Amino acid sequence: MLVAFLKGCAIGLSIAAPVGPIGVLCIRRSLAHGARTGFFTGLGAAAADGIYGAVAAFGLTAISGFLVEQQFWLRLVGGVFLFYLGIKTFLSRPSDKAATPATDAGAFTSTLLLTLTNPMTIFSFVGIFVGLGVTEKNDYLAATIITLGVFLGSAVWWLFLSNAVGYFRSRITPAWMQNVNRLSGMIIIAFALAALWPLIVRRS
Repeated sequence: MLVAFLKGCAIGLSIAAPVGPIGVLCIRRSLAHGARTGFFTGLGAAAADGIYGAVAAFGLTAISGFLVEQQFWLRLVGGVFLFYLGIKTFLSRPSDKAATPATDAGAFTSTLLLTLTNPMTIFSFVGIFVGLGVTEKNDYLAATIITLGVFLGSAVWWLFLSNAVGYFRSRITPAWMQNVNRLSGMIIIAFALAALWPLIVRRS
């Protein structure tokens, strides 16, 4: 079971580590509001990774099938929300507290919902699970341990990233923070457009 847990941790880490829109949000919020807010931002994504990891590990085909069927609307909602966050980040000033959720729950919830609106994430887990042979059919104990490992592996990454970035917070001047806001906003907007463009092409 220890091997299954370590594999789950490795999967969670490998899913979380590549820099995407959540990573940009985590970095930006860690710089603007501290490592705690950055960590809860990433923890929301870790929870979503754990949920999708459970769907893949337990073989919940009904849920995964529903997500695939509704992927157009989920991607649309996620892309629009991401675009909104990008615009808000780009226009925010270094002292603008409204640019990020004021509570840990707000930081957590925003990225949880944002990550859950990308149902294609489940295929990443399914592909990795099948490739590594990390679980067997009807082995619910192993599936539970792997799911826990996925969540913890992802959470450890966000803890490291938020604290590493937060360490430099005191060295960031307001002028630099303004540049961080604009760059982060543009990157998030680019991710949003990349998510929405296939939907636009499909409907045209």
